[in-house]
Amino acid sequence: MNVTDSTELKYQDIAGLDPHKWRTLLWLALAELLVMSVWFSASAIIPALIATWQLNEAGQAWLTMSVQIGYVIGALGSAVLNLADRIPARRLFSYSAYIAGLATLVIPMFGMGPTMALILRFITGVSLAGVYPIGMKIMATWTKSDRGLGIGLLVGALTLGSAAPHLLNTINITAGSRDWQFVLYLAAAMATIGGIITAVLVTEGPYHTPSPRFSWIYAWQILKKPEILLPNLGYLGHMWELYAMWAWIAIFLQASFRISGISLNWSSLAAFAIIGIGGAGSLAAGKLADRWGRTLITIISMSISGLSAMFVGLLFGGNPAWLVGVCLIWGFAIVADSAQFSACVSELCPPELTGTALTLQTCLGFLLTLITIRMVLPIEHLVGWRWAFSFLAIGPFGGILAMLALRRLPAAKKLAGGMR
Repeated sequence: MNVTDSTELKYQDIAGLDPHKWRTLLWLALAELLVMSVWFSASAIIPALIATWQLNEAGQAWLTMSVQIGYVIGALGSAVLNLADRIPARRLFSYSAYIAGLATLVIPMFGMGPTMALILRFITGVSLAGVYPIGMKIMATWTKSDRGLGIGLLVGALTLGSAAPHLLNTINITAGSRDWQFVLYLAAAMATIGGIITAVLVTEGPYHTPSPRFSWIYAWQILKKPEILLPNLGYLGHMWELYAMWAWIAIFLQASFRISGISLNWSSLAAFAIIGIGGAGSLAAGKLADRWGRTLITIISMSISGLSAMFVGLLFGGNPAWLVGVCLIWGFAIVADSAQFSACVSELCPPELTGTALTLQTCLGFLLTLITIRMVLPIEHLVGWRWAFSFLAIGPFGGILAMLALRRLPAAKKLAGGMR
């Protein structure tokens, strides 16, 4: 072993030898979980808001869509302004968490109506663009060979955080309260606590490097490269399905439980479990993708989630145990592949273009969710809940074709250490 190899090995072992590494990453994951609870905080209480604000179909959808738009604008703005390098990462994370918490708090505190609520939800989305991507940046400063596990941990935290409002709603209803403000107050408090945890207990690791810059010049050119286009198409197929399912699964369950004669209190708890189990899926897929290959794991995940979307409605109004069981499988698979599309792009893209490629992937994916989130209720009115989710299967099956094509490219040998 020469001096260069010895130096490189020593460098790679720095974070692994640091006793604070996993403690820091666990604090970071907890902070991520707490802050992301504001994302679906309004969506979790849609039935109460329908009664309070007389929300129509469009208003219900916009409670989630406004956050998606805010996130896209926030992610793009942060990348263009290079905020991740201008502001220390943990400060940017904590400041963003405080703003997201405040925007959520103002809605119940001042009795905001639907118009102002949508503006505040948009601000929440902009703020969350300073949380999840920045959390990934901090995580990357602590991981190298175990980055798949680190990414899985962060995506798992995001998933549990997204599910958390449904658990809060269950606690609220179980306590005998129909006060929808409780959920927003608690989510706002959780976001604030997450910001404090990051500011006090989270530090960047030894692998800190400047963020890859975003460049408008290369934004569209990179998509001409098949090895970059295909994982992006896979990601779009994944996003076509994911957020529409997360946004409407509680309403779907509530309608089914009403027919089955099951207490509606169980719908929020079931929704929490179904979304939250994706955290375990993310961790498992992160480990398996490093071992078996990214394209294989994404293809398996999208096959399971696509079939679930297509046929879950056949159980609508039937045995709740069977319905929830299939939904849990769906929830596990639907997010398992999420981080692997970004990993593919980062491994196949030239380093100087990685920032542009990942930002473009994120923005296109979240913009696409606006279509499917908005489509679910009109389709439900036409064909009922039995088939309302079936069109979501279009996304994962298209994504499977893209990842099969990527798997056949010579460039795919760069994925997961040659495992494709």
